[in-house]
Amino acid sequence: MTELRTARLLLRSWRGSDLATWHALNTDPEVRRHLPGMPSREDTDAAAARFQAGLDARGWSFWAVEVRGTGEFIGMAGLDPVEEGQPFTGVEAGWRLARAAWGHGYATEAARAVVEFGFTELDLPEILAVTVPGNERSRAVMRRLGMTYDPADDFDDPTVPAGPLRRSVLYRLPRP
Repeated sequence: MTELRTARLLLRSWRGSDLATWHALNTDPEVRRHLPGMPSREDTDAAAARFQAGLDARGWSFWAVEVRGTGEFIGMAGLDPVEEGQPFTGVEAGWRLARAAWGHGYATEAARAVVEFGFTELDLPEILAVTVPGNERSRAVMRRLGMTYDPADDFDDPTVPAGPLRRSVLYRLPRP
């Protein structure tokens, strides 16, 4: 299984010891502000299991992210094929970190490692990222990665219930 290392982070396999923190960060109202619904513990455990299954099967998915200096689990970052039914296809980069990990540059650092892996190891022609218009933190990460945004690519996510979180923006990064 592939691990990714940066100066401060380790993107690695999921561990049972990650699950309580994973659930806590996914039920933090501030983390959920731009995400629909409130997951149960079973939902977050199942998500981690899906991510690990992708790592086991393909060698890539959403990795668990830990701070190398402390070993602290802070969230996830990785790549995933775009879900069927979306108005575009490809591979999407994503990240979600505990609120205590915000503001340290960890999301950008992890996302850069993921993008580099996608281009160098997977030979992807393009990497995508999606969020809601109001998620300025994630949009800032996308811009720091060099991704571009075209309002013509905005769409209503068919996997999200009708409401303010359904409208989505798409960022693109072609292989250099």
